Amino acid sequence: MCGLAGWLSFQRDLTLHTSIAAAMNATLECRGPDSHGIWASRHALLAHRRLAVIDLEGGKQPMASAEDSRSPVITYTGETYNYRELREELRDLGHVFRTDSDTEVVLRAYLEWGAAFAERLTGIYAMAIWDPRTEELLLVRDRMGVKPLYYWPTDDGVIFGSEPKAILAHPHTEAVVDAEGLREIFGIVKTPGHAVFRGMHEVRPGTVVRFSRAGRQVSRYWQLTAREHTDDFDTTVATVRSLLEEIVSSQLVADVTVGTLLSGGLDSSAVTALAARALSRGGGSGRPVLAFSVDFKGHSERFQANVQWADPDTPFAVEVAEHVGAEHVIVELDNADVLDDEVREQVLRAQDLPVSTGDMEYSLLVLCRALKQRMTVALSGEAADELFGGYTWFHDREAVEGDTFPWHHPFEKAGGIGALRTVGLWGRLGLTEYVKQRYAEALEEVPRLAGESGLQARMRELTYLNLTRWENFLLDRKDRISMATALEVRVPFTDHRLVEYVYNTPWEMKSFDGREKSLLRAAMRGVLPDSVLDRKKNPYPSTQDRGYERAVRERLEAVIAADDSPVLRLASREEIRRLLDAPEGAYSMGGPWSARAVLERLVEFDRWVRLYDVRIEL
Repeated sequence: MCGLAGWLSFQRDLTLHTSIAAAMNATLECRGPDSHGIWASRHALLAHRRLAVIDLEGGKQPMASAEDSRSPVITYTGETYNYRELREELRDLGHVFRTDSDTEVVLRAYLEWGAAFAERLTGIYAMAIWDPRTEELLLVRDRMGVKPLYYWPTDDGVIFGSEPKAILAHPHTEAVVDAEGLREIFGIVKTPGHAVFRGMHEVRPGTVVRFSRAGRQVSRYWQLTAREHTDDFDTTVATVRSLLEEIVSSQLVADVTVGTLLSGGLDSSAVTALAARALSRGGGSGRPVLAFSVDFKGHSERFQANVQWADPDTPFAVEVAEHVGAEHVIVELDNADVLDDEVREQVLRAQDLPVSTGDMEYSLLVLCRALKQRMTVALSGEAADELFGGYTWFHDREAVEGDTFPWHHPFEKAGGIGALRTVGLWGRLGLTEYVKQRYAEALEEVPRLAGESGLQARMRELTYLNLTRWENFLLDRKDRISMATALEVRVPFTDHRLVEYVYNTPWEMKSFDGREKSLLRAAMRGVLPDSVLDRKKNPYPSTQDRGYERAVRERLEAVIAADDSPVLRLASREEIRRLLDAPEGAYSMGGPWSARAVLERLVEFDRWVRLYDVRIEL
């Protein structure tokens, strides 16, 4: 899966600055522990950290198309699932391959088709290609933004990297966050292209950014479009099933062990079941699929249903594993695991931002560590909720009819917005106006079908908002945390063919029985147990242990006790103590919408400013 970094400068001899590329590359060691490399020329430096998944010996990077100094060079992260088909097509066109890696296929696709090559790729990827023939650098990101890629324009080029930390390791950059950056952190907006640090940008999904002596040029090679859905219901169900079978099977391709993340919910269970079927047909030498789940000690006994979680996950995960014949491992955690300072610092370093969803992030890291001991690649169920309408806000009339991002509805109900108001941050940062502005911008982007109106038009809007904002937040979290343990996570529900098809499927088909994800349930009927198919959607598990809540309160108390605490630049001790004066149990509910997540974010904000030496400019 790997990490990349680099520097383009038309006014310097960069062969004299390879130590800078090495320092940038070193920040990404967790993303690529297997090997590393730097390629240097007068005006371009490319760096790479490798997590070997395909062609373990031949796929080392940066990779040049030939040995001469005029040949294009690539530093590439991710996977191109159709690389075998592309390789055969390119061979027919006269290309000769030296390796069996997908990296070389991507590079030769660029040689054959130029910047249009990205339209031919199916996969998750981010890459930089330097072409000495044209003196042009291309930064390319996959259609749904599964793999991260950031850049910092300079007067004579650009600095870039898989993660902000790589860019911030360059001496010409600095970690400055202004009011707009703080609004992104606390507003739960996730504006595409916004990188929080002033001067830094995110390459938007489905985009090519070119840098040359003439400057910067940004172009989209893919985006969602609206088109009429002409399939009847039975055909639609069959098509979804067929697409998922093909996609999951293609994502099992690797020269290392592949497994799944299994929660016991519909999405991860579907991926696990389809992976088990594909492996039983010989895709993995007939071995059982290896599935990992996470749980908290005593969670079933203390569990209390709420607006987000209806029941504990583990019994359903066990049932699915038995149903499909998986080798099932349950990673059981306690408070010490998710409160461990080393775990929490690793999560912060992985994400580069204090975007805490609370114990979810820390338990995910510990889970990924456990997976890494048995596998290098795992399939996950991310994006099904956004695509098929799984969240509560797709089915809550107030949220549907609201005039803001739909996930702000549970954020309000669960207390997160209220907590920000209590400490004065919501008003101080002007979040009402900021969210309203970003929401209006997002609605302007929505691809619409001529003549479409009413509920169908509104649900198209909500689906688009979820796929281009909320999902990017979740994909970024999953990628950063998993890659911090050198684990590659693949996400079948982000395949653009499935996304394009389901995005344009009418809402009445997606919710034909009045429930969430009705279409996906129908497609998986006969593959999964009815108990799982009929289960209410649950988010990723979060602890309800009061001991965890007490620990978070104590940490925030310790943070504000220090006179030099960075968090006191955001809110006063008195304002923060209003949060802490709430009775025990007020913050038992976790998740990104909760008041507890706000407490966690304030704690991590303090650690983040100190760790990254962030300068806050309000």
